[in-house]
Amino acid sequence: MTTTEAAIRIRGLRKAYGPLVAVDGIDLDVHRGETFALLGPNGAGKSTTIEILEGYRDRTSGDVHVLGVDPSHGGLDWKARMGIVLQSSAEAAQTTVREQLAHFASLYPNPRRVDDVLDAVGLREKAKTRISRLSGGQRRRVDVALGIIGRPELLFLDEPTTGFDPEARREFWGLVRQLKSEGTTILLTTHYLDEAAQLSDRAGVIAGGRLIEVGPVGSIGGADARIPIVRWRDAGGLRERRTAEPAALVAALTAELGGEPSELEVVRPGLEDIYLDLVAAAAASDTKEQAA
Repeated sequence: MTTTEAAIRIRGLRKAYGPLVAVDGIDLDVHRGETFALLGPNGAGKSTTIEILEGYRDRTSGDVHVLGVDPSHGGLDWKARMGIVLQSSAEAAQTTVREQLAHFASLYPNPRRVDDVLDAVGLREKAKTRISRLSGGQRRRVDVALGIIGRPELLFLDEPTTGFDPEARREFWGLVRQLKSEGTTILLTTHYLDEAAQLSDRAGVIAGGRLIEVGPVGSIGGADARIPIVRWRDAGGLRERRTAEPAALVAALTAELGGEPSELEVVRPGLEDIYLDLVAAAAASDTKEQAA
């Protein structure tokens, strides 16, 4: 259940390294209880933005509040209210999975039960196994377990299902939905656009350090971006046309050709298609600006 109160509030966020501007004036609210996907290509500025939100990197300018606190001044009490699943982590490889979870649980005022977390991430059978002996995907599940053990109000998930097989990814999606149902606010970064579409209420696309689009997952990019595409092959080669009336176009083509067109397909652009178009348009705009 989402509310209008912002768990994350960003205004004019900027981060520069000398002449290099990594984040260039971002404004964003992430509401309590929602799952928000921050999407963008490598080097777009999303990792820098998230590290600022987590309190691990200073900003050059702008106002940022996370759970009502400026991250540059957040203390241990504030950090205990958050869970963080990084792209990679350095677990204590010689401890068992249960020992590592129990240690992290002891650091929080109201942690989840270790056994509940083991079940949630599918590691109950590996509880007594040393982390060094786990597969890459199993270690990733340990990362997720450590991120949720403290019952966080706000959970950062940075590429959480890297190394998961398809079945494990689906199980993890169920865990994220459970956390959301409990009121957890989730900020997700992922290169799996189907994952973002499945889990997120809203998404933002960042490119060149700027937030170029924000909106509900089902409408990001606007209505025009979702106009269906009809593709077919005729004597002149592969054809493609966008139309709001694909059935009428297919009927007209069938009548014209005396049968169903070869290699016919009707595609309604999904989040991945729209994301790629947005990023490509932003890159083209940047190239024009640099050439001007």
